[in-house]
Amino acid sequence: MRTYPLFSSAFGLALALTISCSSDSNNNSGGGGGVSFGSSSSATTGGSSSSSSVPSLSSAVVSSSSSMPSSSSVASSSSIASSSSSMPSSSSVASSSSNSIQAGIIYGADVSYQGETYKTVKIGTQTWFQRNLNYAVEGSKCGNGSSLSDANTATCNTYGRLYNWATAMKLPSKCNSTLSTSDADCTIRTPHQGICPSGWHIPSYADWEALMTAVGGSSTAGKYLKATNGWNSCGNGSSYSYKCEDKFGFSALPGGIGYSDGYFSNVGNYGYWWSASESYSFSAYTRDMRCLSEIAYYYNYGKGYLFSVRCLQD
Repeated sequence: MRTYPLFSSAFGLALALTISCSSDSNNNSGGGGGVSFGSSSSATTGGSSSSSSVPSLSSAVVSSSSSMPSSSSVASSSSIASSSSSMPSSSSVASSSSNSIQAGIIYGADVSYQGETYKTVKIGTQTWFQRNLNYAVEGSKCGNGSSLSDANTATCNTYGRLYNWATAMKLPSKCNSTLSTSDADCTIRTPHQGICPSGWHIPSYADWEALMTAVGGSSTAGKYLKATNGWNSCGNGSSYSYKCEDKFGFSALPGGIGYSDGYFSNVGNYGYWWSASESYSFSAYTRDMRCLSEIAYYYNYGKGYLFSVRCLQD
């Protein structure tokens, strides 16, 4: 039996889903993000734990031409949203698969940071780290089998470390359940450096949307941004139709998910990347990619989950 975080929305309680990329080749529909309230607000669901479990889902909004809610609203949909769906920021850039794009890898200067060297890649007007951050800041974790570890592991060497939202933002832990606008200690700046090096920042929701536009839209961004190796059943050289082409050198790798109780799952199957944009006091927006989908989704997840971080140049 495993304890999962509660999620509340206007539509009720979303239960945790168990999805295996290796066994479900047709799973490319939208889900959404569970909201973690910490150990004091958890619900126990029946069934045994599984290394393929994913968090409760709350919003699977892929369309980018819709209206924007205030910072206190939470998107709530169990399917890919239509053009009437809510978006978190009035400055977000619309993703469109009809945009003209020029595929190709353009490298920037390498960045040395905290004992690691990161290649960088230019996509559109942006320059990104080419791999997930692997900075062993206090509060970060590495996957170790089905558990999280403070020590470095082979998983971190490949997929990078995992961070809850407050750790990624370099904010006090209370900010995992507090809006940045309601507590001076939790203030989010634009751009917000977080745990990235000087001159770089945690991408906002709008930054992620600009990337989606640059690669031709979120509906195919997963295919074009995912690394050609490191994904389970990605499709390269197999009968699956979902490919990992890495056309722009972003080389997205699926670091999986860490839970506040120390559980770890889905490395190789799912990649989750934090944004600096909150959806509510206890949740923030992410960009997600899956091994058997060409879509790059956005969700709002509980800030207590541990996800990957990519740094974007200011």
